[in-house]
Amino acid sequence: MMISKTRLEAFSDGVFAILITILVLEFHVPNYHQGHLAQAIVEQWPEFLAYIVSYFYVGTLWLFHHDYFVMLKAIDRNMNLINLLSMFSVTLLDYPMSLVATALAGRNEADIRVAFMIYSAVAFMISAVYYLMYHYLAGHQELLDRDHFVLNFRIKRDPIWSMILYGLAIISSMWNIWVGGLLLLAGIIFHFIAYLHLSRIRRRNAA
Repeated sequence: MMISKTRLEAFSDGVFAILITILVLEFHVPNYHQGHLAQAIVEQWPEFLAYIVSYFYVGTLWLFHHDYFVMLKAIDRNMNLINLLSMFSVTLLDYPMSLVATALAGRNEADIRVAFMIYSAVAFMISAVYYLMYHYLAGHQELLDRDHFVLNFRIKRDPIWSMILYGLAIISSMWNIWVGGLLLLAGIIFHFIAYLHLSRIRRRNAA
C-alpha cells in the first residue's frame, strides 16, 4: 500500500538538523593559561578538521536524501523501514567524528587507525543502505514520479563505488593510517559526486 511521503521527509529533515547541531556541540572552550588562548585554539585543529569533513558529509547526505525522495510520488511500508535504517546509520556519524578528533589530537598511531576504521565502517554502512534504497526502488518503480525521474543502471552503481572506497579505507588503515584516511576522504568526496550525478539526471528528466 502506497502512503504519503510528507511525514517521512519531515522526520528525516529533523534527524539531519539534530545531527548537525550535535556535531557542533562537540566544540568546547579549551583549557588554557592566560595569554595563550590563541595557541590553545590552534591545538584544537583535529576537532575543526573532523567537524568540517563530517559537516560536509552530513550535508551531502541530506542533499542526496532530499533529491532521492523528491523523485518519488509516494512511499510504502518497506521504504519507510529502509529510511529508518538510513537515519540510524547517519546518526552514528557523531561518534566516529569524535573518535577521529580525539585520536588525531593524541597523535597515537594505533588510536588513529581504530578511529579511521570505525569512521569508514559507518560510512560503508550508510552507502550500503543507499544501495538498498536504489535496489528496492528498481523493483518497485510504481513509487517513482516518472514525470521527473527515470531510474537507470548507471546511477544504481554509485553507492557500490563508495562502498568499495570505504572498504579499501578499512583494509588500508591496517597497514598505513594515512592511506586509509585519504581513501576515507575520497569516499566522502565521491559521495558528493554521486549526489551531483543524481541531481543532474533528475533535472535532465524534469526538463
